Amino acid sequence: MNLTAIVIIAIICWTIIKLTNRDKKEPKQVNQTNQENSDLQQKLIVMNERIAVLEAIVTDEKYVLKREFDNLSRDKAA
Repeated sequence: MNLTAIVIIAIICWTIIKLTNRDKKEPKQVNQTNQENSDLQQKLIVMNERIAVLEAIVTDEKYVLKREFDNLSRDKAA
């Protein structure tokens, strides 16, 4: 056997090993992806709640009235 044939056989064996090991790693990646998805869903829920609170504050009549008073006082200062 010459050196070229040995190299080709080694590459083929290495490829087969990599392909068979990849199948063993996929469930771990799927579990990690599922965990990341649930983490992101939790963050999204928290962010939606915070946005709802901010919207309630901004649309509150007292907030709008205070902002108008602040704008009026700035106009007088200028």
